[in-house]
Amino acid sequence: MKKKFSQVESAAEEPRVLCIIQDTTNSKTVNERVTLNLPASTPLKRLFEDVASKVGYVNGTFDLMWGNGDNVTDTQTPIDQNSDKTILDAGFEPGKKNFLHLTDKDGEQPHIMPEESGTTDDSAQDRFIGPLPREGSVGCTNDYVSQSYSYSSVLSKSETGYVGLVNQAMTCYLNSLLQTLFMTPEFRNALYKWEFEESEEDPVTSIPYQLQRLFVLLQTSKKRAIETTDVTRSFGWDSSEAWQQHDVQELCRVMFDALEQKWKQTEQADLINQLYQGKLKDYVRCLECGYEGWRIDTYLDIPLVIRPYGSNQAFASVEEALHAFIQPEILDGPNQYFCERCKKKCDARKGLRFLHFPYLLTLQLKRFDFDYTTMHRIKLNDRMTFPEELDMSVFIDVEDEKSPQTESCTDSGAENEGSCHSDQMSNDFSNDDGVDEGICLESNSAAERISKAGSEKSSLLYELFSVMVHSGSAAGGHYYACIKSFSDDQWYSFNDQHVSKITQEDIKKTYGGSSGSRGYYSSAFASSTNAYMLIYRLKDPTRNAKFLEAHEYPEHIKQLVQKERELEEQEKRQREIERNTCKIKLFCMHPTKQIMMENKLEVHKDRTLKEAVEIAYKLMDLEEAVPLDCCRLVKYDEFHDYLERSYEGEEDTPMGLLLGGVKSTYMFDLLLETRKPDQIFQCYKPGEVMVKVHVVDLKTESVAPPISVRAYLNQTVSEFKQLISKATHLPAETMRVVLERCYNDLRLLNVSSKTLKAEGFFRSNKVFIESSESLDRHVAYTDSHLWKLLDRHANTIRLYVSLPEQSPGSQFRRAVYQKSSGDSGNLDEACERVKGPVGNMKSVEAILEESTEKLKSLSLQQQQEGDNGDSSKSTEASDFENIESPLNEIDSSASAENRELENQIQISDPENLQSEERSDSDVNNDRSTSSVDSDILSSSHSSDTLCNVDNAPLPLANGLDSHSITSSRRSKANQGKKETWDTAEEDSGTDSEYDESGKSRGEAQYMYFKSEPYTADEGSGEGQKWLMVHVDKRITLSAFKQHLEPFVGVPSSHFKVFRVYASNQEFESVRLNETLSSFSDDNKITIRLGRALKKGEYRVKVYQLLVNEPEPCKFLLDAVFAKGMTVRQSKEELLPQLREQCGLDLTIDRFRLRKKTWKNPGTVFLDYHIYEEDINISSNWEVFLEILDGVEKMKSMSQLAVLSRRWRPSEMKLDSFQEVVLESSSVEELKEKLSEISGIPLENIEFAKGRGTFPCDISILEIHQDLDWNPKVSTLNVWPLYICDDGAVIFYRDKTEELMELTDEQRNELMKKESSRLQKTGHRVTYSPRKEKALKIYLDGAPNKDLTQD
Repeated sequence: MKKKFSQVESAAEEPRVLCIIQDTTNSKTVNERVTLNLPASTPLKRLFEDVASKVGYVNGTFDLMWGNGDNVTDTQTPIDQNSDKTILDAGFEPGKKNFLHLTDKDGEQPHIMPEESGTTDDSAQDRFIGPLPREGSVGCTNDYVSQSYSYSSVLSKSETGYVGLVNQAMTCYLNSLLQTLFMTPEFRNALYKWEFEESEEDPVTSIPYQLQRLFVLLQTSKKRAIETTDVTRSFGWDSSEAWQQHDVQELCRVMFDALEQKWKQTEQADLINQLYQGKLKDYVRCLECGYEGWRIDTYLDIPLVIRPYGSNQAFASVEEALHAFIQPEILDGPNQYFCERCKKKCDARKGLRFLHFPYLLTLQLKRFDFDYTTMHRIKLNDRMTFPEELDMSVFIDVEDEKSPQTESCTDSGAENEGSCHSDQMSNDFSNDDGVDEGICLESNSAAERISKAGSEKSSLLYELFSVMVHSGSAAGGHYYACIKSFSDDQWYSFNDQHVSKITQEDIKKTYGGSSGSRGYYSSAFASSTNAYMLIYRLKDPTRNAKFLEAHEYPEHIKQLVQKERELEEQEKRQREIERNTCKIKLFCMHPTKQIMMENKLEVHKDRTLKEAVEIAYKLMDLEEAVPLDCCRLVKYDEFHDYLERSYEGEEDTPMGLLLGGVKSTYMFDLLLETRKPDQIFQCYKPGEVMVKVHVVDLKTESVAPPISVRAYLNQTVSEFKQLISKATHLPAETMRVVLERCYNDLRLLNVSSKTLKAEGFFRSNKVFIESSESLDRHVAYTDSHLWKLLDRHANTIRLYVSLPEQSPGSQFRRAVYQKSSGDSGNLDEACERVKGPVGNMKSVEAILEESTEKLKSLSLQQQQEGDNGDSSKSTEASDFENIESPLNEIDSSASAENRELENQIQISDPENLQSEERSDSDVNNDRSTSSVDSDILSSSHSSDTLCNVDNAPLPLANGLDSHSITSSRRSKANQGKKETWDTAEEDSGTDSEYDESGKSRGEAQYMYFKSEPYTADEGSGEGQKWLMVHVDKRITLSAFKQHLEPFVGVPSSHFKVFRVYASNQEFESVRLNETLSSFSDDNKITIRLGRALKKGEYRVKVYQLLVNEPEPCKFLLDAVFAKGMTVRQSKEELLPQLREQCGLDLTIDRFRLRKKTWKNPGTVFLDYHIYEEDINISSNWEVFLEILDGVEKMKSMSQLAVLSRRWRPSEMKLDSFQEVVLESSSVEELKEKLSEISGIPLENIEFAKGRGTFPCDISILEIHQDLDWNPKVSTLNVWPLYICDDGAVIFYRDKTEELMELTDEQRNELMKKESSRLQKTGHRVTYSPRKEKALKIYLDGAPNKDLTQD
């Protein structure tokens, strides 16, 4: 005995090993973890058995590999499954997390454990109980962590034999009800007896048929869970309904109503009433004479109050709540009842009596209530017990109901179904929103007398079989059902897709409440998981049914079972094929179109490589382009554009072996390679690297298309040159090799003994080679012609520039420059003076023709002088370099391309540039060429901004966009020149073109720029002229605009650059100091004429405020306001523009400017206010212009201007707006001013604040009661008014004026007019907070699209 005890003690002390296994065989399981906590002495065999049991795979069909390499030396070798070693001896460490990867075995995915074998591990099922905690679960340290929702768990049926339902999103309430109905024998059997007639109805919209299909699947499917989408589709719901959570009791009533409608004229027409409907009597009895008035109502469920109104204590049990339900109340005092017999008001007793209980009794526990203190819905989590067997005989009414002296004896029938007309129930069944919550049934039952009461009383014992549980709060939560099977009397938890056994103890945990005292706030600290709906069945052996056996099914159900079984088998076969299908990306360079095509190759793992080539050949549609025998599949890395290996001699090898098994994702791709019939395929060996070799010709300054060469990383540079020499037939001795490692990183490989790996070669590489005898070889690499050419090649982009339709010519531009050079630098005035008639201007065609002629004559002259320049190359030079322009006073004896290269690369002395190239730049200090209309840079009006444009610059904190060049590059380009980034520039979104010394920023470095005429595609606009520009993207926008000057014909400060995006939306580029690095090849640019903003200027959109017009916001014009300008100065500048552009002849005191926020008028700007000091201003700013009726009343910022509007209830009319200017925020002053303008006595003034966007439109049918009239406040700047700024809308009325009484006809007519008016103005007909969407089931399978119904 002592020895046995010591063994137990040592086992308890044995260290344990925590194993965390990740299933990497499938994309659905890769994020899931399985946790095992095993004794250190566990053999490896036992580890594999435990893992197989947990994940549902057949043992021996998978491998386990180390997921972390800290405690083992080899992480790539699978753990030996057949070893007798313990896990401790195998390298597992106690007290630490040991990560393992579950992987394919021999390239095949693990086999799923057959459904019939199931699993014997009870603890695995415990994980799926849901909110119900399980006691005594073993096998893992944390049930939640160990949840493994693997592929097998989705497909294999629960060991309980029951099938779950998949939650579409928030349909747990639906799943709970469906499972309860399915587990109700009487309902399921009746549903099976109903036969669907396909000739009469569409099966998709038939609710009973889809329920029938669902029940058949729940009974016969081998899956763990099935979808409910077909059922919800028959309800007429779309996908959005899946995201609406509703009340399960509400769904129950609406679904029953819908089924009754569908079952009319059938055997099941009265099924719902037979099973679920009871009767009660609503009575009032006079306490003086005994006279009683009553009526009979029907009900489908009984709502039970958890906590009586005003009480701090909840009912302890369902029985207690039922007694309270039928407890009568005394009508006395002011609530006395008028007795017909006594002919006076008398004390009376009012109450409810149960006359008949249904076969299936549904009790709703009213856990959702309204807290009038916080004005929020709350959930009552108080404890309320409910018995497993409920005796209802104590609640039945056995009084003799023969009294002829009754006030009324009517059966309300189904008309008031669900409404028991008691104070306790009114909240549940009243419809606050006036919205039909489902199907309105007509009364089809006649009045009937109560009988058999005494006989019923003796047999009213009910047994509980379904508890619908809600976990969460009043704002939302989760439903699941605990249901007792009548087949084996076992309780089960149906929690969406998870079904598991539970005990009676688990049911008791749904009572709710906490262990403490039951005070008012006790429910706040109680468990939020508690019973919400209880369903009992009458214990009556003569009526209690059993589920139909398979041989008892009607013939149509047998056919349906067979049909669904075949569909499931077909789906299973398809799944099996899917599991064995390799899916991998396939690429192919089309042999004739020369475009890279992409597709997905799906091939069974047992198909050979040869068969896969045929499939890929057809997939890429190459039948007419190249023969099949000229194609092969090779391993390819698309990201690095690298051919990893070819598969010579493996044509008959299965694809599963070649690809390393069936996987959800592969770390490589496949390329369908093609060749010409006279070519042979090159062999690609693993370990080789691919090099794309570009040959550079310094004479023609050209870079040839690439030649592919394969090399090894251990080759030396010298050996690599020999390899290239063979491929290109160029001498290796004079060869210079330049490796482009990454963008703009050009490395000369000049150490012959270095290996390619040491030089930075990777899988795929790009090199440039040059092998001429020129002296350029002896020049320092960074100063060489080769480096400059490659640098230019790497940074040059091609842009398409759309020019203005009638651009002035170069003569106009020269005239401007000549005039301005001798002037004080006032270029703007010069431009204004020569704008003149259009006839004096040259078109862009004239510029280009003139430039071409000059280029031809220059080329001819150079040939006559024996110049070595290439004339064909000269014609491609930039047009502006060959016309008279201050930008081009460079020695004409040099060849065009040499001059061009000098301009592109060399950094010149800024002082010399200033004097030689721009005669006006030193005096025109304040000239700016930027604009502020950039929606990309604007942050003040997000509604007008396109934020997610492809390649759009992303604004950073320092005002630069994400594509801007680095500070080191900028400082190099500007040669130490000072850069100014003041606040005004950053705020306004503009940069000055000149620095503080007056030197042009664009003159610091010449970048490559070449342009030529371009004919755009049809449809781009007649008369539009285009340029195709090749430009170095490191050029600044300022310099780029200067290069475009000769083609636009005006100085760069007088035109704007707009970038065109894929959607044809245009956004202005305004940051002159930024480079074109955010642009890419083939981007389009539009040039528009117009003065760009100077430093500190802002472009402002001016709208007219028309308070009494249907559309109160009207756009007038674009204006320019400047920092430091007063409001009066801006008004002075606006006057001539308003006169010329808008036809408004105003004086400066006849209008005001005020803040505009969306469509709402705000602060009135006073004349002495200064922009940037008193008024914050930003790019793309908007402002209201308001024409005044008289003298401006606003003189001080302490005043408040509100817009008042009188409501006349006796006329059902709203007057026009009138402005009221207040000296303070006093409510008393507001009432006084309203009394002055309206003549209403001060004591009769009532007012309310308007809601929503100006003009705060509201229906005249709702204004009288919907607004918050006469708020109890003394100042306007407090809740609920919060009027702190100008522009608020105030409605007011005379409280003595009575509301006009309308006939139904007048009301309907008025409603139509108001609805039409408010829809035109874009305002809603009603103002109300967001309501929960009403639960509806549409009998025709689709919602009613009538907009007039809510």
